[in-house]
Amino acid sequence: MRERDDPAVIGRRVQHLRTQRGLTQRQLAEPAYTPAYISTVEAGRVRPSDEALRHIAGRLGVAFEELAVGRPARLATDLRLRLTEAQRVLADGRAEEAAVEYASLLTEAESHGLGCEQASALLGLGECALETGELVRAREFFEQAEARVADEPLPGRVPAVRGRAVAHYLAGELRYAVYLLESALDELNRGGLHDPDALLLLYASIIGPYMDMGAHARAAQAAEFALALAPRSGDQALVARMHRSVARTLLAEGRLAEADASLAKAAELYRRLCLRTELANCHWMRGYVCAQNGELERAEGELRQAHAMLSETRACLYRSQAAVELADVLHRRGKSAEAARLLQGVLGDFSSERGAVHAAAAHRLLGIIAEDARDTEAAEEHYVRALSLLERAGAAGDLADLCRLLGDLLRRTGRTEAALDAYRTGLGHRTAPGTTTLGPAPAQPPL
Repeated sequence: MRERDDPAVIGRRVQHLRTQRGLTQRQLAEPAYTPAYISTVEAGRVRPSDEALRHIAGRLGVAFEELAVGRPARLATDLRLRLTEAQRVLADGRAEEAAVEYASLLTEAESHGLGCEQASALLGLGECALETGELVRAREFFEQAEARVADEPLPGRVPAVRGRAVAHYLAGELRYAVYLLESALDELNRGGLHDPDALLLLYASIIGPYMDMGAHARAAQAAEFALALAPRSGDQALVARMHRSVARTLLAEGRLAEADASLAKAAELYRRLCLRTELANCHWMRGYVCAQNGELERAEGELRQAHAMLSETRACLYRSQAAVELADVLHRRGKSAEAARLLQGVLGDFSSERGAVHAAAAHRLLGIIAEDARDTEAAEEHYVRALSLLERAGAAGDLADLCRLLGDLLRRTGRTEAALDAYRTGLGHRTAPGTTTLGPAPAQPPL
């Protein structure tokens, strides 16, 4: 509980409640105190003891806390119930509706000095902003949430740290996202703070950045740790999220059946939990797995479902990212015109600070489509823009492939020296994926 209000504030509160209930000062005072004492309390000339305030609260029929700090009885409990309801609304894909409720809850929690509830509301606002693609606002909310719980042990701060990292990751700032997540993991494991939920949240969140940076070995190790921690977690939504992330590393290792099975587990958990956006992301990842396995018709079905579900929830950034994956499958199925229209429709949702990796993928695919149409000028423009986006993000694995495409185009148009430069750049990223941007791995949990 926050520190008690000033005697003058408490006195006015006592007087207001007494007159509201039609009691005299004598009726309020008896049998333990005198009317004169109540008069001095109401005038703010004395600081009442806890014992005196409890007596007065009992006579007035209110909680001690309401007199001491002006906080209505059961307020904290009611706020937590409403926070849970806002979380359910967000999980159902109604991010804008949830954000309105979280903002109202934040204002109420701030007015009553409820720090934990403030942090929860800020976390919710951050998640809503991630859902709607407002990455700068999301990062600000997560930073504020972390400040509210700055005095708590690290496990209590992990959701805010993870939120900040995801905002930076979606903005294309892969190195910084990995730095935040690895630093937290290192501190948890070296300090013996082996909280299963906190570790699982961090390991599941770091797989994506690792994969995009080409650090496949670290991604695989993070996946193994996440799978080992999953049985200890009581958070089923977190376990479902972990299964979706782990599928990426299984896929990179060629373990396609296991990746599909992992995603099926996640999808079933999300169905039970009604987490529509996460379920859509599972269809998205299953489509990606099918595409890598050559099952293009099934991949198109899964990705169309994911795109439709994300469009319904208005999760604009995730929807645009899924559209890029769908366009790739459409192109491979000979539907290049539809793929190009889809990509042109979502390019405006991306920037170098917002979804940079998928923006680069969109330009890469548009470049390939332009090459197929023998429009080498447009193809080169798309490749160069993709290269710029990937270099800023540090996505080493994708850079190597893009340099090969650009080099081939330059060579075919007679610019041999420029082609050789592109190939050399690609080889530099291929030789040591991820290692040029990552330092020592974080300490490991005792599993």
